[in-house]
Amino acid sequence: MAKKLNSVLGVDIGSQRIKVAEIRIQGHDAVVTALGMIPTPEGAVDHTGVYNSDAVGAALKQCIADAGGSVPFAVASISGQASVLVRTIEVPRMNPAELREHMQWEINRNIPFAESTVVSDFKPLADTDPNSANIDVVMAISPQSAIDTMMACMKKAGKNLAAIDVEPLAVARSIQQSYADAVQNETICVVEMGNKTTSINIYKDGKLLMPRQVPIGGEMFTKAIADALTVSLEQAEQTKVSKAEIPESAADAGPAGAPGATQEFTPYNPFGEDVAPPPAPAPAAYNPFGDATIAPAPGDAAEPAAPAPAPASAAPAGDAGETARIFNAFAPVLDEFVAEVRRSIDYFRSRGGDVNRVLVCGGASRMPGMVGFLTKSLGVSCDNYDAFRRLNVSAKKVAPEYVQEHSQEFVVAIGNGLHILFD
Repeated sequence: MAKKLNSVLGVDIGSQRIKVAEIRIQGHDAVVTALGMIPTPEGAVDHTGVYNSDAVGAALKQCIADAGGSVPFAVASISGQASVLVRTIEVPRMNPAELREHMQWEINRNIPFAESTVVSDFKPLADTDPNSANIDVVMAISPQSAIDTMMACMKKAGKNLAAIDVEPLAVARSIQQSYADAVQNETICVVEMGNKTTSINIYKDGKLLMPRQVPIGGEMFTKAIADALTVSLEQAEQTKVSKAEIPESAADAGPAGAPGATQEFTPYNPFGEDVAPPPAPAPAAYNPFGDATIAPAPGDAAEPAAPAPAPASAAPAGDAGETARIFNAFAPVLDEFVAEVRRSIDYFRSRGGDVNRVLVCGGASRMPGMVGFLTKSLGVSCDNYDAFRRLNVSAKKVAPEYVQEHSQEFVVAIGNGLHILFD
């Protein structure tokens, strides 16, 4: 149904924000004609999926109205640990009838939900080597209740649901549209940092090679700041957004910045049953803005020394000192986050692949210094993802500054809207 449309509303329902992007096909180009974002109702969505379809649907309707969206059809992605399983598998090459039968067997043996009624689909990926004995197929499995909840959200918002998709494939479409020229023949890792979870997906030429989701997101950074500074979660969130940053020297001082870390690992399968990833070591608090204090050598006389002039790099009182305290508060969470990204890349490498670059997106990824820290820590070139790259934006209610500021947050919504261009 969505394939016949020339305009659609891409919807991304997150645990912290709901985002919409209206896409219209003009000639051979996709044009963004409306953009909107609104806070997700408290407690309506968590890491497992949507809980309150009425509240989410009402917020979505308000978001669409504020954005000026007018198309009747929408494409939404389903996400959450209890709502969908997405996996790319390698299967023997076979004809379509044999593939359907085989994939039904694969789906039945991979159902992770307690609910017995599920909805599933699969899609063979682009065949890069027609002479190979195997092909890659991406499959998605979702409980019927999660599908019903999404449909209820759209009905409450007053939109017809043209298609339900999954986030890794929405990102794949965005890559094909916006980055085809920049990542041709390259393998890229897209790290989408949400509020409660982070998706770590690996692609080549827009083809999904490995999807993974880990339960680390911006909320963990907020809670760490709240605990360390003894403030409320609301105050901690404001502090994170306005003052948190990762200093340039941080990657050289903490465990996450160990040189060559992505080359020295013990392979394990992060997708296996009952396998707990090794915990990331918690770094000792340190001042990344100041010089290290050198302890006297054993046997030295313990004579009081005259005060030395403060080094130029020492952290002065005030803003720099506060920035250091905030960073020390969330540094252990940052190390755990980077360890999960490294673990995914290392697992992919252990299977014979490699990663040429990392693109970072999602609301939690906007922290100053994040890209530089990841580049040093992973030993791989990292950059911010621009969802509007190579896209025309003619949204009347959106200022250019808004598009630039939130370019990392609309990746999934844009990808869902691009459903009409690619599917």
